[in-house]
Amino acid sequence: MNFEVNESLNIIAESAREFAKQHIEPHIMEWDEAQTFPVEVFKKLGEMGFMGILVPEELGGSGLSYHEYVAIVDEISQVDPSIGLSVAAHNSLCTNHILMFANDEQKKRWIPKLATGEWIGAWGLTEHNTGSDAGGMSTTAKKDGDDWIINGAKNFITHAISGDVAVVMTRTGEKGAKNNATAFVVEMGTPGFSSGKKENKLGMRASETAELIFDNCRISDANRLGEVGEGFKQALKILDGGRISIAALSLGIAKGAYKAAKKYAMERHQFGQRIADFQAINFKLAEMATEIAASELLIQKASHLKNNHQEMTTEGAMAKYYASEACVRIANEAVQIFGGYGYTKDFPAEKFYRDSKLCTIGEGTTEIQKLVIGRNILKD
Repeated sequence: MNFEVNESLNIIAESAREFAKQHIEPHIMEWDEAQTFPVEVFKKLGEMGFMGILVPEELGGSGLSYHEYVAIVDEISQVDPSIGLSVAAHNSLCTNHILMFANDEQKKRWIPKLATGEWIGAWGLTEHNTGSDAGGMSTTAKKDGDDWIINGAKNFITHAISGDVAVVMTRTGEKGAKNNATAFVVEMGTPGFSSGKKENKLGMRASETAELIFDNCRISDANRLGEVGEGFKQALKILDGGRISIAALSLGIAKGAYKAAKKYAMERHQFGQRIADFQAINFKLAEMATEIAASELLIQKASHLKNNHQEMTTEGAMAKYYASEACVRIANEAVQIFGGYGYTKDFPAEKFYRDSKLCTIGEGTTEIQKLVIGRNILKD
């Protein structure tokens, strides 16, 4: 890995920082309290090139690498993790799935609209009865002439209501059989395709989460991504990159919580001195800073491997596992440093605390990451 200062990366990070300060920071608690998904902000993010970060320029994207992608998600998440989560989901799940597995005609049909923010994307894998056991999905797609008919439902789907298009994993074979899933792209407005219940969440409340419902939804075979039966394999490859996304989101939360706690500890005086000078508080800040540095190194390694098209399943799982658990610990300690004020909504610590927990659950729980890591290290 190269640890030299990258001026281009710094400029991109600074632009994301300034965008977040100008367009996101003034509305954080307003959006959180009302569970508002600010569609107009994502249109502006599209104008900045932040909705097609990994997409080649010829398809309307920014043509950047995972290092820049991590920097953008990190900077936005330091201000509002909800917006960082939606940026990550749009880029690494829906858009990236089409980018990786669509044919040229399909890419030209959908990618430019997603990359510019004209469209917002959703990605459907999780179901009510299949969380980590995604291979046992119940949503089916059955061939009918040149079309497919989809029935079933997906839940915990980011942008399920406001999204314009969704990549959906369906079962096209027998339950439990290998190669029994196929991915399709379904546009909103397609008959039989609708949104369901919006979740009332602990945190990440400005990032929309709801159901996708399919009731005899007929789509053309031209909407199929890759070969029949390859859907689950595709999903696993997408989740490899998605782990970097959630690690970057976790890093942003950790940095945001740490910076807020450090600032408060240096301003707050008790017993005639700054509370930052008390060893108990100073040690907390030292631990937080160290865990942030460790998270960043794991993320950089996974990103380096991903950029160079090298195997990174283990490294991605390690980055996601460590960074997500670290951000929960750091957010918890931030509340503790703020004391009673940390428990109020007048200060930022409580929101980082609420938002942090999703990172240990979404796109593969901590336990699933350990399972992936454990299996792979035994292969070695």
